[in-house]
Amino acid sequence: MVQQETHTPETRSQTLTRRFLQSRELSLTLCEPLNIEDYGLQAAAEVSPPKWHLAHTSWFYETFILKSYLDNYNCINPRFEILFNSYYQGVGPQFSRPQRGLLSRPTLEEVLEYRKLVETQIVKLIQQQGENQGLLNLVELGINHEQQHQELLLTDIKYCFSFNPLLPAYIDPRKLGADEQASPSKMVSFEGADCITGTESEAFHFDNETPAHKVYINDFKLANRLVTNGEYLEFIEDGGYQDAALWLSDGWDHINREGWKRPLYWHCRDGEWFEYTLHGLLPLQHSTPATHISYYEADAFARWAGKRLPTEFEWERAAGIYPEGRGQCLEHSIEKGCFIPQSAQTKFTLAQMIGDCWEWTSSAYAPYPGYRPLPGAVGEYNGKFMCNQYVLRGGSCVTTSEHIRTTYRNFFYPKDRWQFSGIRLAD
Repeated sequence: MVQQETHTPETRSQTLTRRFLQSRELSLTLCEPLNIEDYGLQAAAEVSPPKWHLAHTSWFYETFILKSYLDNYNCINPRFEILFNSYYQGVGPQFSRPQRGLLSRPTLEEVLEYRKLVETQIVKLIQQQGENQGLLNLVELGINHEQQHQELLLTDIKYCFSFNPLLPAYIDPRKLGADEQASPSKMVSFEGADCITGTESEAFHFDNETPAHKVYINDFKLANRLVTNGEYLEFIEDGGYQDAALWLSDGWDHINREGWKRPLYWHCRDGEWFEYTLHGLLPLQHSTPATHISYYEADAFARWAGKRLPTEFEWERAAGIYPEGRGQCLEHSIEKGCFIPQSAQTKFTLAQMIGDCWEWTSSAYAPYPGYRPLPGAVGEYNGKFMCNQYVLRGGSCVTTSEHIRTTYRNFFYPKDRWQFSGIRLAD
């Protein structure tokens, strides 16, 4: 008689230990295509060098876990407390954000050693504490924090590389598909209703996704896919960047002050359009989603198209009704060796709701009714940024799929376009 092998389910501490180590390894994997000279690049105040991302994610674990749970803990390097503190006033002073590119020291080798020391102590602490849910909640927050920085690492290095006249490739593409025609664009209708938005789930979520609350949504329509490069090119060729009637006042002032006439990474050479990507400069693919679009540009395009941008509540309702409409996320990009949003080729009612491009909404980034930030310095994670920014939904081709969900609220200033941000129309 053959006995069947039984498997004991993982405890939460075992699951999070595994996920912790996997996320730490992924950060290093994403850095493998870089040369040593790339680790200190910082082309603007809002981006950070790859070396800083690697150190800051370790600082997060050291600051919010090791210092809290280990008696008489001595920081690995007390000066790192200032160098790699991003914006946590409750922790202490921070090194100037626009000058992170000046930090040639510590060396990359020292940062990698710092990472390893923090990892070892975190794993040891989890093993000692077992199913301490307070600790495990912070570990899970740290994992999600590192996943955010993995996305930022890729968007930041792309932005920095784009200033180099050589337009270098982060990685040579293993597989770039043909410019397949995207599925026809159509509007999908939704009936108005009292809806619950946000979450009270026991699964991980950020505090800005809470509390769940009721919102009344009128009848609306949502495009079945993202706006493509080809469609955005029509907007450009129709004089969209020269028509003040299409633009918000702040947007019109901004594009004229900055000289914007096209999306961030588009180039026109001898009448031919190209797009700078993580694979270098490539001919513009007309069927792929228009990417690296600011809120100002997204809003102007929507006006030109006779539509509007959805509210975040409309977007969440639609994603809840049609949850299968997923596009390309980070693991798919790594597997295919292609870090470019893909054209919508789908049988689903709504395509690309998760992945490919972050989608601008018309909703200001504000607290939900009854919102309370987490206690202590970690409460600075989201709440203090609820001013002058807009909500994006859905994730992108450089967002890990396990990191994203339909209630996730990303946020950026309306001028920002270095993220993988795109447009879905509403009516």
